[in-house]
Amino acid sequence: MITKVLAALAVLGATGCAGSATSGADGKAGATAKATGATAYPFTLGNCGTDVTYKAAPKKAVTLNQTAAEILIHLGAGDRIAGTGYEVEKPSAAIAEQYEKIPVLSAPGAEIKHEKLLEAQPDFVYGSFASMFTKEQSGDRKQLHDLGVPTYLTEFDCAYHESVAGADFTMLFEEYRRLGRIMGVPEAGEKLATDQKAVVDTAVAGVKKRDTPLKVMWFYSTYEGTPWAAGPGGLPQHISQLVGVENIFADARTKWAEVSWDEVAARNPDVIILADLTRGEPNDTAREKLDLLKKDPLTSRLAAVQGDRFITIPGSHMDPSYGSASAVPALVDGLNKLG
Repeated sequence: MITKVLAALAVLGATGCAGSATSGADGKAGATAKATGATAYPFTLGNCGTDVTYKAAPKKAVTLNQTAAEILIHLGAGDRIAGTGYEVEKPSAAIAEQYEKIPVLSAPGAEIKHEKLLEAQPDFVYGSFASMFTKEQSGDRKQLHDLGVPTYLTEFDCAYHESVAGADFTMLFEEYRRLGRIMGVPEAGEKLATDQKAVVDTAVAGVKKRDTPLKVMWFYSTYEGTPWAAGPGGLPQHISQLVGVENIFADARTKWAEVSWDEVAARNPDVIILADLTRGEPNDTAREKLDLLKKDPLTSRLAAVQGDRFITIPGSHMDPSYGSASAVPALVDGLNKLG
């Protein structure tokens, strides 16, 4: 099986004739550079502290999670995805036809296992969560690199669950540019970054100013009855700052924090942002979260709950993804309607 992977890599030829300079090992060099011309292979990028060399445009990419696949589809490289995993929701109508052609290498809501990944004979692996690049799951990055399979891990999650200094849309848009370069479509990466920046900028310009910032809770999920909420070092915190609201758990230790209902009540948010998830876990959907909040003796007394001050956003948009930009107008519209 490993032989097959290496053989598939060997037949790939280099493409393109021009490209930008190699990025530094911190993965952030050239963050404002514009993609011009075609990609020149081979080239090396610093990604999450690891230098990775990309020898040719991938022809059989595997994405470890659905949102990673969606980004490649929006870059126009969907026909080069040999497999994907960790499905969490139905794809949008705009890309459903392309997405449904991609082989799914895992059960719904589950990670791709290493042997299943190798069966797809990938020449590139892209994932949005460090927890998937482990020996217990799809294989760690060194394992794959030793097989000659280059990888890319989002800079938002170099270390599982940790807050990321400077996590913002600039980082996400640079990821589009880097993936565009890796896939040999740098112009598509630049266009995607430019288009989504316009979505964010337009939404932020429409924010209704308030004398006192509203306090919000980004309610993502529950585990055995314990709530998980957005903390610092992730896009929800960045979006909160962009639109002028106060994330009540901005002082947490991680970007997704295990909190308590007593602490939620003590911090008393003005608005609760509900993550709508369809993974099948308890209280995943926005409707289930709403029912939980209204039925619980403690949370039912919160002003936000009694005043129906809720805003629903797809859960996948709260993690770095193609949908993250649209979370900004959704939040701004919701806040403006609440007055």
